[in-house]
Amino acid sequence: MARTRRARTTDRSAIDDRTGAGGERHQVAVTAQYLTTDHGVPVADGQSALRSGRRGPVLLEDFVLREKVFHFDHERIPERIVHARGSAAHGWFECTGPVPELTCAHLLQERGRRVPVFARFSTVAGGAGSADTVRDVRGFAVKFFTDEGNWDLVGNNIPVFFIQDAMKFPDLVHAVKMEADRGFPQASSAHDTFWDFVSLLPESTHMVLWAMSDRAVPRSLRMIDGFGVHTFRFVRADGAWCFVKFHWRAELGVQALVWDEAVKLAGADPDFHRRDLWEAIASGAAPAWELGVQVFDEAFAAAQPYDVLDPTKLIPEEDVPIRVVGRMVLDRNPDNVFAETEQVAFLPTNLVPGIDVSEDPLLQGRLFSYLDTQKSRLGTTNFSQLPINAPRCPVANFHRDGMMQTHVPRGRANYEPNSLHEAGEEPGPRESPAAGFRTASVPGVDAHPDKTRDRPELFADHYSQARQFWRSQTDVEQGHIVSAFVFELSKVSLPHVRQRTLANLRHVDDDLARRVADGLGLDLPEPSPTVVTPADRPASPALSIHRHRTRDVLEGRTVGILVDDGTPLAALRSLRSTLEAAGAAVKVIAPKIVVRGKGGTITADGQLEGSPSVFFDAVALLITDQAAERLAVDPAAIGFVTDAYVHLKAIGCAAPAGPLLERCGVQPDAGVTGLGAEFLEAAACRFPGREPLVRPRP
Repeated sequence: MARTRRARTTDRSAIDDRTGAGGERHQVAVTAQYLTTDHGVPVADGQSALRSGRRGPVLLEDFVLREKVFHFDHERIPERIVHARGSAAHGWFECTGPVPELTCAHLLQERGRRVPVFARFSTVAGGAGSADTVRDVRGFAVKFFTDEGNWDLVGNNIPVFFIQDAMKFPDLVHAVKMEADRGFPQASSAHDTFWDFVSLLPESTHMVLWAMSDRAVPRSLRMIDGFGVHTFRFVRADGAWCFVKFHWRAELGVQALVWDEAVKLAGADPDFHRRDLWEAIASGAAPAWELGVQVFDEAFAAAQPYDVLDPTKLIPEEDVPIRVVGRMVLDRNPDNVFAETEQVAFLPTNLVPGIDVSEDPLLQGRLFSYLDTQKSRLGTTNFSQLPINAPRCPVANFHRDGMMQTHVPRGRANYEPNSLHEAGEEPGPRESPAAGFRTASVPGVDAHPDKTRDRPELFADHYSQARQFWRSQTDVEQGHIVSAFVFELSKVSLPHVRQRTLANLRHVDDDLARRVADGLGLDLPEPSPTVVTPADRPASPALSIHRHRTRDVLEGRTVGILVDDGTPLAALRSLRSTLEAAGAAVKVIAPKIVVRGKGGTITADGQLEGSPSVFFDAVALLITDQAAERLAVDPAAIGFVTDAYVHLKAIGCAAPAGPLLERCGVQPDAGVTGLGAEFLEAAACRFPGREPLVRPRP
């Protein structure tokens, strides 16, 4: 009788060769009792990368990190593992505030110098087919095509990140992605594995507060700020350097969706952000951002109660003001989404002379991870030859051959040094000590201290900046954060994860933790253990959208005008032209596409059932008494008005709209106006003072 042959196992991973119920043979992985590499080598520390000194660069000899990130980078093809759903545009960057005293980078040397750019915005967690308006971080990546080569500034719309060390990045993404055994939820952090992970990783607390804030549900990709996240270096021609953090600041200001609005948009138009960006550029309303920098030296860095190399920390603008150095305008949509938006390859290693990296351990891991990823996605080391990635300056090197090689080098010179010039042949390119890229010389880091997997002491303060962020928000913004925590944790089925999250939140603010616990119907647990006692730091108004980044202007906003049969078309034309003159995009909505108005017939831009008010920043009701009576019993019309009111938007109307407003429970306030100049002013705003009435919060 044949027996099942079983491989000899230890407590490491092994393969168990078994016979199934139907007689088939299959192999089953035996779970190891401790962490190993793919080749079975036991791992002593899977939390931190091997670096040269506690604050030094990560070492390439760290095969544990290399294997972990290498395996992660190649998990899926061809879709990006993260940032899969993206929208992009072409444009230009112009230097408006040259800083030759800080950096030798050509693009920042003189006022008025322009370079082409290509920018890609993305969600992080969802796949390429997921919805735009999910609660998520937004990627903000810009490729500058300079005369010194490509510079890629690859960041997010939030200035900090979940983790301090690249070793944890695969774990973070595995945790936030769809759960492995069931394949859902898509594009959502509201599930067990994400909250289990972050509740066990106190360093993520600051970022979690940002992710639960309004920044994670933007109204438009045109209305988000961007951040380089990491600390970089500016380097002068003489080798002197300073630290720098990069900030993109939307000229339209920052605006967010109400959560209910975001949810409804995901169903009504999953492509809302993509469509909004495309249509704005196509209509000539090119979005723009200022590029600002926070510049500081080693003495400032050493004096701070946090480590400037810690990517879970930010530098308050009150301590280091932002200095504007340039302006980016996106004025051309892609010609082909695959060829450009999908094939664009951003690399943090795309640096130009005058801009260098720091020893930030998360950035250090990204420096070799991205190159590996592009080879996996695009299939060849020659991905830099794709038109969207190709530099707009001369390229000369001895790289040869490979899949999809499109360059045709001539001559024998494919190595250096060579002396072929002595035989009258072309010797090929040579180094340029004067113009070439030079890494900043950092005393101490270059001394090769003892190798260690420790993290700097200040990296252990996980809560002080999270507390500062919370206390910098307005009451309304705090209410949104509380509601986001309640919603997300209500989707968590593991009681101990909810308790652990609440215990962590107590270090941020007891009132925050209590309100979240009340919203869940839970008792407040004892605070979790912590290494560093959180400090109370001054509130930073710059961290609040409502206090600092909202711009009450109609430019870039969209107004929906609801009409019906009998609407006076002269009044419609007047209202529309007034709004458009103020910079608004206007859409006329009606129960039927063809409207028989007073003075003629028009074709509406959208039909009421397919054009809910979540598509617009403000609405106007230009209807007659008879139309108001009809619409007061029309579910689509009731939803149109009710949602606009509940989502804190301006509602402009004349007296005939009264029955419809009454049916929808609309109460008079500063955002419910007539159709004159007062509506023009109100349509540029939202009205958070309405929140307690329409949406009581824990």
